[in-house]
Amino acid sequence: PAEFDVRTAFPDCAEVSGNIRDQSSCGSCWAFGSTEAFNDRHCIATGDKTKFSVEDTTANCGFLQCFSMGCNGGQPGKAWDWFKSTGVVTGGDYTDIGSGSTCYPYSLAPCAHHVPATAKYPACPSSEYPSPRCARECSESGYSKSFSADKTRASCAYSVRGESQIMQELVTNGPMYVAFSVYSDFPTYKSGVYKNTSGSSYLSGHAVTLVGYGEENGQKYE
Repeated sequence: PAEFDVRTAFPDCAEVSGNIRDQSSCGSCWAFGSTEAFNDRHCIATGDKTKFSVEDTTANCGFLQCFSMGCNGGQPGKAWDWFKSTGVVTGGDYTDIGSGSTCYPYSLAPCAHHVPATAKYPACPSSEYPSPRCARECSESGYSKSFSADKTRASCAYSVRGESQIMQELVTNGPMYVAFSVYSDFPTYKSGVYKNTSGSSYLSGHAVTLVGYGEENGQKYE
């Protein structure tokens, strides 16, 4: 189709694919982009809306598997190999801690990124949090399954290249992780299709979950 949004195309999983999760002051975008894409695809394939644990991916998909240093970056593509070989446990957001509904919820509290702090979103610390420690047991004592029994594994892992192939993959199987270059003007982005303005400097790469494509006023989403 000319435009596509997984949240409307797969409405039964909209609460999963539409849930914007907060990585807090931690360079774990690689884990978020990959885990959320796997989570969305799992829901589309099975109907199961349970959240997967970004904390598990961040803490336990280590350097040998994901070229990962936890809050200091990692490789989303390698995380998919880990989903296939090892799997990921369930785990909600920071606000789900104590509910006992998942095994390993995210332990870092949301904070205000590049915007004024509020009571709900206090100021982020001046430096990144330490990486979550490697664990092999659920952090929620009230959860019914063991850590090993709670793992969900991907059936396969593969990459997709090219605009038309990515569009077809999204329509057929659901979200995937992608990465883009972040420039110094991006933290002040508010709306519309983002375009890098002249004179802005390169900051880093950022991994996200791709959930749709289309155009706004004749300009493709990029």
